[in-house]
Amino acid sequence: MTTHRIRVGIDVGGTFTDAVAVDATTLALLGQVKVPTSHHHEDGVAHGIVEALGRLLEQTSCAPDDVAFLAHGTTQATNALLEGDVATVGLLGIGNTPGAVFTRRLASLAKLELAPGKRLPLVYAHVADPDDTPAVERAVAEVVGRGAEVLVASEPFGVDLPDGERSVLESARPHGLPMAAAHEITSLYGLHKRTRTAVVNAAILPRMLATADLVDTSITKAGVTAPLMVMRCDGGVMSLDEMRRRPLLTVLSGPAAGVAGALMQERISEGVFLETGGTSTDISVVRRGKVAVRHATILGKGSYLSALDVRTVGVGGGSMVRVGDGRVVGVGPRSAHIAGLPYACFASLEDLRDAEVATVRPMDGDPDDHVVIDAAGGRFALTMTCAANALGRVGEGDFARCDQEVARAALEPLARHLGVDVAAAATQVLDAGCAQVRKTVDAMIRDYRLDEDAVVLVGGGGGAAAVTPHLAALTGMEGRTARHAEVISPIGVALALVREQIERIIPGAGQEQILAVRAEAEQAVIAQGASPEGVEVEVTVDPQTSTVRAVATGATELRTQDRAHRADGDERLRAAAASLKADPSAVRVLAGTPAHTVYGTEVRRRFRGVRRPVRVVDADGVVRLHAPDARVETTTVAAAPEFLARLVAESTSYGDGGVRAPALRLLLGARIVDLSGVLDPQPLLALAAGELRPRAADEPVVAVLETRS
Repeated sequence: MTTHRIRVGIDVGGTFTDAVAVDATTLALLGQVKVPTSHHHEDGVAHGIVEALGRLLEQTSCAPDDVAFLAHGTTQATNALLEGDVATVGLLGIGNTPGAVFTRRLASLAKLELAPGKRLPLVYAHVADPDDTPAVERAVAEVVGRGAEVLVASEPFGVDLPDGERSVLESARPHGLPMAAAHEITSLYGLHKRTRTAVVNAAILPRMLATADLVDTSITKAGVTAPLMVMRCDGGVMSLDEMRRRPLLTVLSGPAAGVAGALMQERISEGVFLETGGTSTDISVVRRGKVAVRHATILGKGSYLSALDVRTVGVGGGSMVRVGDGRVVGVGPRSAHIAGLPYACFASLEDLRDAEVATVRPMDGDPDDHVVIDAAGGRFALTMTCAANALGRVGEGDFARCDQEVARAALEPLARHLGVDVAAAATQVLDAGCAQVRKTVDAMIRDYRLDEDAVVLVGGGGGAAAVTPHLAALTGMEGRTARHAEVISPIGVALALVREQIERIIPGAGQEQILAVRAEAEQAVIAQGASPEGVEVEVTVDPQTSTVRAVATGATELRTQDRAHRADGDERLRAAAASLKADPSAVRVLAGTPAHTVYGTEVRRRFRGVRRPVRVVDADGVVRLHAPDARVETTTVAAAPEFLARLVAESTSYGDGGVRAPALRLLLGARIVDLSGVLDPQPLLALAAGELRPRAADEPVVAVLETRS
């Protein structure tokens, strides 16, 4: 029997449920299984989760009490909204004159379209005075009588004055229905958007509660004592209790699992992650070691749900080739999977004997320019995967790899049709497909102002090799396919950190208010099981919207990786030099802590002065921080308050845009403390002091400062 403690990640997809076991110490993949998703079982998807877990424990020879961490991601909430399979929401709008004008308009949320021909089932009742218990009870009885299965209370200024929403729900409690106050779902201003977010959350609440209870019970029966966590749409995980309160956080969590896997396993700090399946590619960004998130659009409307910024292109490993005028004119969005055709490259040479090109209309309404080959073994589709294998772009052991000779034989009829050789035909196919992906990648690099010298393209998903290697060749960017790319999503679930985001709109926020938001985020992840010693909190303050945002992350147990595989000084130097696009001889060590080494070089530009780019490399040889032009200074915890105050004062700019403190990051112990989101010097220094307070006086501190342009 193994003595491994394992982290288990389970990704519940529309067709299959994938599960992986990862060594909790080394993070090595120990096992992986795939079972059909059990949509139609009496226990729903919970049955498939337990079946996958059982097979995984058997495969790895682990016992249930060897499971140190268990999390699952699910598309159930997304599917419920897309399919219109939701509960009827009873919305209780609170407000007397003039507030009644605004709350009565909330009844229009019943027009929100879920799916073609299906609207959000919502019944509305108005409450003038939340303290008028008889009137509230009549309003609750009205919506319950009209079929409400879940209740939401919303009031103007409920964020600042929540007593009215709480009072209404307290009066409704005897009905025994699930319920939520709008201020509990989001604390941002904007009555209509806040209520819409709360209503959509409520619509999926009963179904998600039932599934959560089934999964929880089933896992407990299986003997697993580790708390069950659930994947969020922003790349982290949350406790089951938190999911019961805010199931909306699981919407759009499918792509988030993949980028979480790339972030943790591949240790990307600046790059673009491309998760390629058979039909499409989901594209997302990692900037300075963090996933890029934004307020999501749900059902065509804005929301206050912070979700991964993922953009989807209809090109995947199974995308079919289209031809016209003697050339490849496009790839996708129709895939071999949807057309019901096998990939030509996975046939045998005998099957491909006497192959001839034909063009077809795969589905009614499609153009009739999609290429197939008719051969001795039947009809086959030519795909991006076929072209990638023909050019040798699919690595040994890759999920999509086939015999290159077969792939070339599959492309031969197309090459004859185009009047070129096989390599040229395959290149045309990949060029056409990657051109569509490249437009989105370029747009995201611009949108997030990524450091183009440091961007790496990382491919995940079963079709990764069909897109990422060729795109890297086209763009000249560094590119690679993630290890175990076909199970990158469940790996992401297994490795994800507990995450919580707290947002408050605080005009003229002072340092005490900013510190309070930070503390609330930190306590939220600790309450969900994160180890206090490892919690990191990033704070940003947006002066234009007066939004204070704190994002806290932490592991459910402190993970210590195998020290036997740590990089030596030469390896770390080479990693920094490669990222800096500089000769190692021109790169020097600027500072360091036991966990990180800071490297820098100088770039002399004609008429533009000297730029000093910096890279921070961890003990594994992974670049964790990119700074295109920075100042690096070293001090100790005891001297840091006065030292940092002087540095910040020297680097703070004043102008029409107001006061702008430098973008400050501290290397402290094993952590990189990111304070770059705070523009005001006083809160910035207060947050730094809070990070320093529990540390030993003689502990080294490295400050990396970037002056804002």
